[in-house]
Amino acid sequence: MTDREILSSLAREYMEAAADPVNDERRKRAYLTNGLTPTRPLVWVDEVPWHEMNGEGEMTLTCQGEAARGMERFFRRSLFQWRHFQADMILEPFFPVPMIVRSTGNGLDVEEKIVKTDQMNHIVSHQYADQLDSMEKLSRIRLPVLTRDREAEEKNLSFAGDMLSGVMPARLCGQYMAYVPWDDVSRYRGMSALLMDLLMEPELMHATIQKLVECYTAQADQMERLGVFTSRVPKLHCTPGYSHELEDEERAHGPTARCTWFRAAAQPLGQVSPALHDEFEVEYLLPLASRFGLTYYGCCESLYDRLDIIKKIPNLRKVGVTPWSRVEASAEGLGGGYVFARKPNPALVMRNLDEDAVRKETRETIEACLRHGCPYEFALKDISTVSYKPQNLSRWVRIVEETIDAYY
Repeated sequence: MTDREILSSLAREYMEAAADPVNDERRKRAYLTNGLTPTRPLVWVDEVPWHEMNGEGEMTLTCQGEAARGMERFFRRSLFQWRHFQADMILEPFFPVPMIVRSTGNGLDVEEKIVKTDQMNHIVSHQYADQLDSMEKLSRIRLPVLTRDREAEEKNLSFAGDMLSGVMPARLCGQYMAYVPWDDVSRYRGMSALLMDLLMEPELMHATIQKLVECYTAQADQMERLGVFTSRVPKLHCTPGYSHELEDEERAHGPTARCTWFRAAAQPLGQVSPALHDEFEVEYLLPLASRFGLTYYGCCESLYDRLDIIKKIPNLRKVGVTPWSRVEASAEGLGGGYVFARKPNPALVMRNLDEDAVRKETRETIEACLRHGCPYEFALKDISTVSYKPQNLSRWVRIVEETIDAYY
């Protein structure tokens, strides 16, 4: 078979699945949840260790061309998940071709040593060199310059359209705004130096975050001028990003920052006090966040003890609730005004699935959210490994769905 024949065959199978009415029902629930109307929660599985999924050969790529193999990978992963641990995934009836934005960067490159336990796994241990341990070294940071490569976009769109002609449309897709300067600091300094200097060298850390916020602000300015922001965000960092409010804004005023999500997190600050989180993170992001339509805050950091501070963020709509958060306190603090974005514990699927723990974790979340009127969702993510047992994910999905069934 030629690359075109392989991709056409996979696209037909994909489009059959995308035509299933269940996608419309799930999409409707996603809009309701992000619109703060409580409904049956969506269950998503993301950040899958794909190198562990190919025991039966379903993921083996057969196309020859590099671009065709990239498309094939999209189809095979989507179809594999649809067959084996579908949960509430939503298949859009088009092939996404991303807009291409190139950046000169901020003048720094990560300097690190890594250690692997599985040569196939991209999850590795890092030891970072400390590049920003003095005020003088901050001068290395430069504002990024962004350009949009429309020629490459058209080339990619034309290629996808040609390969899928008559089977599936290809669509150019925009972006939302991702803001994670403290993740950057951790990679430029290492976590030990970062945490110590919050206490020992606060002036240095204020100057560091100020420089990086200026970089993110310059990035947002240029992305807006380049017209890459979009309201149509099917996936917002492992969660559904569907929003009627944002889509209405884009229809009325075009692809400005007001029509998209501001996705922010400060994972390295999960172990500092709420006061330090406010001083070094929230106060710095307020001006930039205010420019965007909706904000989704939080990743792997626990936020239950500082929700009053997080709720100062403009247009806050969704808040991450990690496995280390206190569920009851989180639900009480968020109530009906924000989406409770529950991140179940991926350690429960890592080796031998702990079914009782999955049921307990799911029930705890459901009951707390129902008690406090929270719109909520489940997003199993950060799945570093399932010990080459894809069935762990299939069984996890069944247990969570069966537990939810008892309440809806």
